[in-house]
Amino acid sequence: MKTNERQRPRGLFISGTDTGVGKTVVTAGLAAALRATGLAVGVWKPVQSGAVSCDPEGDASLLRQWSGVTDACAAIAPLAFPDPLCPQLAAAASGITLTLADLVRAGEPLHQRYDILLVEGAGGLAVPLTSTETVRELAVCLGFPLLLVARPGLGTINHCLLSLAYARQANLSIIAVLLNGCPPSGGKPDVSIPSNPTMIERFGKVPVLGPLSWLPQPLTAAGLAPVFDGYLKMSPLWEWLELYAKG
Repeated sequence: MKTNERQRPRGLFISGTDTGVGKTVVTAGLAAALRATGLAVGVWKPVQSGAVSCDPEGDASLLRQWSGVTDACAAIAPLAFPDPLCPQLAAAASGITLTLADLVRAGEPLHQRYDILLVEGAGGLAVPLTSTETVRELAVCLGFPLLLVARPGLGTINHCLLSLAYARQANLSIIAVLLNGCPPSGGKPDVSIPSNPTMIERFGKVPVLGPLSWLPQPLTAAGLAPVFDGYLKMSPLWEWLELYAKG
């Protein structure tokens, strides 16, 4: 390698047990916390479905707003399709055939710009990206360790253990499971929430962080940074990020 050639950044792949578990806010919150320390951290959504890149309610726009990066939404989510389908089908509906090489290549500008890249996957690890590959294969290709985001309540043990097993089949390095918060409810409380972290740790053999408290709206980078710093400062995830970022 030439001495002036920039090395690929270090990074973290954030996936979920399902869609809607909070991957976007976790990715953005971690980025905001790390950026607040002065580190050059970017966010990348390799493929977005259900919204074009400039949609103000789409993941790319929310990542930009909540993390504090200044990249255009089209740079954060270079492959974005309007149909609310898995990426492979959403792309096909727009006349595009996705390949793993296309996905990786589209992220090169962000790889060149940042020292650390936080990558938000689409849905869960088994979601189809191409005709033969899932989100898991993209994570393997990038070589970044995995943070799995999950709901805190009833059913999350099964979802987490299945996702962890699927990740381990491909020898992905798993940093932790992070249980994201759920909105306040006036209904009957979920009595599984206090015991779920212990059960996932025992059967999944992985550190479990959280559950994160429900974050008041509207979310901002300035508001998210201290929240994620406060929650994760003493956790294995934060210790790893600090060592990974500086090492």
